[in-house]
Amino acid sequence: MIGRIAGRIDYRAADHVLIDVKGVGYLVYCSERTLQALPRVGEHTALYTDLLVREDLLQLFGFPTLAEKEWHRLLMSVQGVGAKASLAILGTLGPEGVGRAIALGDWNAVKAAKGIGPKTAQRVVNELKDKAPEVMAMGAGAATVAAPAEEGDVIETPSSAPTPAPVPSGPGAQAEALSALTNLGYAPGEAAGAVAQAAGDAPDAETADLIRLSLRLLAPKG
Repeated sequence: MIGRIAGRIDYRAADHVLIDVKGVGYLVYCSERTLQALPRVGEHTALYTDLLVREDLLQLFGFPTLAEKEWHRLLMSVQGVGAKASLAILGTLGPEGVGRAIALGDWNAVKAAKGIGPKTAQRVVNELKDKAPEVMAMGAGAATVAAPAEEGDVIETPSSAPTPAPVPSGPGAQAEALSALTNLGYAPGEAAGAVAQAAGDAPDAETADLIRLSLRLLAPKG
């Protein structure tokens, strides 16, 4: 399975790019958010990829982080959510927004994605709520692929490859806060909901502040 691809962008379309890797062009479908973040035609880029295999179709989908790739795989496991719907959700909310919506049970946020109805949005929240903390925790280790280390890089990985170990990155504060709360004995789902709410209330909060805000939310009322 192709797990990562790096090369020169040959052309861009509304929902995909063609990446030239040593003379071979790979058509990679991406969310609108990812496409907007990619460099211009003629410049080099790299994306983590997921390969969709059907009887009459092979499609590559590209993601800037491993966490976003994992959300795509989980979203597609929900009945009624195909690759197009998954990219629509990720394009509308981003990986952190998806995690926050699911952790908080906010199916209306999921429904804001194009083509997602209320029943599908509710299924996404209900079926993935228990899995959200694990993917949210990848935020500290989901390295962003902005450009290839060298031109013409295609890496084959097994479809059952293990989750990579975390390294610091943008959404690391939420991941670190979530890890701290679970280490304190809070249930993953409960901790994820508190961290997501705290992050929504204070988007610029660092790890220590997120932990403090989350603990206030988790404190017994009354």
